[in-house]
Amino acid sequence: MKQLEIAIELRKEGKLQESNEILINLANAHPNDSIINYQCAWSFDVLGLEKNAVLYYEKAISIGLPDKELRGAFLGLGSTYRVLGQYKKSKEVFEKGLAKFTQDRAIKVFYAMTLYNLNEYSRAMEILLYNLAQTSSDDNIKNYKKAIEFYSDKLDEIW
Repeated sequence: MKQLEIAIELRKEGKLQESNEILINLANAHPNDSIINYQCAWSFDVLGLEKNAVLYYEKAISIGLPDKELRGAFLGLGSTYRVLGQYKKSKEVFEKGLAKFTQDRAIKVFYAMTLYNLNEYSRAMEILLYNLAQTSSDDNIKNYKKAIEFYSDKLDEIW
């Protein structure tokens, strides 16, 4: 669909409002197109209009998306709920995303932020420390990788 490609290109060029307007029109014309709904949600997110994004993310997920877009939709919706202060909904969305995409580190990191907001500090730190140890290219982190991983879920233990 040519209009969808134009809207995505406009977003890439930083013409966020123009992109959003096209995507709103496309979503109205094609309400059951999951990709359009996903792209429309994303367009609201980049404008800082998270409340407007929720409905489009939810619709895109419920209609069904290819895995690449589904990952982005879970991340976008979970993050949107988090910034709106709807932490329990955020947690639910991230847990659904992690059930499908068990190794997705971006979802894990955003999930940890939500856990922090829910005062689940130990679990949040465990996730962050483990992912830091697994992904860091910093030599000093790599030197202590095993220790960081070992202690990631034992922060409250006294030896």
